[in-house]
Amino acid sequence: MKIYLASNSKARKKLLEKFGLKFKVLPAKVKEKKSRGNLSYSQLVKNNARDKAKEVAGRVNDGIIIAADTICVQNGKIFGKPKNMRDARNMLRRLSSKTQWLYTGLAVIKKGKDKEKLALDYEKTKVHMDKISDTEINNYFKQVSPLDKAGSFDIQGKGAFFIKKIDGCFYNVVGLPLKKLYHIFKKLGLFSLVCVVFCLAGCSSEYNLATKQEEKYYYSTDQEVKIGRAINRQVEHELKFTNDPLQKKRVEDIGKKIAAVSDRKEIDYYFQVLEDDTVNAVSLPGGYVYVNSGLLDRVSNDDELACVLAHEVGHIVARHHIKKLQAMQSYSILRLLVAVAPGTAEVGNAADVAFTQFLLGFSREDELLADQLGTRYAKLAGYDPHAMITFLTKLQDINRRMPLQERSYFKTHPYVPDRIRVVKQELGERINFDDYINIEQKPH
Repeated sequence: MKIYLASNSKARKKLLEKFGLKFKVLPAKVKEKKSRGNLSYSQLVKNNARDKAKEVAGRVNDGIIIAADTICVQNGKIFGKPKNMRDARNMLRRLSSKTQWLYTGLAVIKKGKDKEKLALDYEKTKVHMDKISDTEINNYFKQVSPLDKAGSFDIQGKGAFFIKKIDGCFYNVVGLPLKKLYHIFKKLGLFSLVCVVFCLAGCSSEYNLATKQEEKYYYSTDQEVKIGRAINRQVEHELKFTNDPLQKKRVEDIGKKIAAVSDRKEIDYYFQVLEDDTVNAVSLPGGYVYVNSGLLDRVSNDDELACVLAHEVGHIVARHHIKKLQAMQSYSILRLLVAVAPGTAEVGNAADVAFTQFLLGFSREDELLADQLGTRYAKLAGYDPHAMITFLTKLQDINRRMPLQERSYFKTHPYVPDRIRVVKQELGERINFDDYINIEQKPH
């Protein structure tokens, strides 16, 4: 059965191509309604999508017709595609001032020789943008045409640099909520199409502000927090926390300042001190950060401690923990952590394995990104970001003088010169030849 996309949107076309659907573009010849009257926003976009699908269905003998309509809503005002460049500038200037909602209506018609079946759905996503200057808008429009985009921006392209965060479906902001489309296919009994896009059913895609990329997660933020909570129970069972209230308050106060300026504020952060002499810090999914008392003894000031905590927060913001667990062969670990009731032996065993994985460290790329983010967050929180370099230099000296231990902060981290180079790049400082030398020598 042929598939028709009732839209001339390049973004929607690319999304369907990306997930293996073969189709023909057949734009609908109907005018989108922008005044909702007594309708809700969701009803408005569903009606527009329905009208588009029906118009195209009237021009074909049989097939699957996919139609969509997207609007942007801010303070009760509806924004669609701009009429001209002036309208686009005014639109983007206004949208960047406050939070907005994107609504996309979906309509799919399954048309046969004797009957026609219609299914409707919609998706909404909350978008938070940075305040954009006129110069930034002009530079953006020189590279990207806004005339075919609801709200005048594209999250999947250069418009992503203006997005602070989104709450909801990433693909909805692009213009076609694929997970809802998947459910419509199931509802209409289009099992061949369901098989093609099966991978969409179990995951959500979000724009990661840390990596500047669209990424797939099999678990939502709420589930990530549950995972972190389960592993934290195992940490409390196996490891000893400090009895020093001053150490605990120091770490909490600095940690909260770092969390407040991070790119991920939809979760709560917890900062605790472990009674351990090794120079180490570790984080868990869902906002849990632990610092060993041995590390507190070696930092020279609050600036260095802030950089260490910001590094661990960087891991959480970039969701390195979830991506690491998703990549593990023992995929059932995640299922156990989320699905099994708290306190059971299964959760305890799974949490123990998961925590061990984090102690083994992240990839070199993940560590360097955490250094970059940590430097940025420390600076935004009012601490001296150069303290990241002084602490890394101190770590290098410790690494040279001490044998590696089972839970060592530098066991799996990249060479310190690599890390210092990334920090200098984040600070916009000059890179010299020594920053490219990755040889760590033992002292004579």
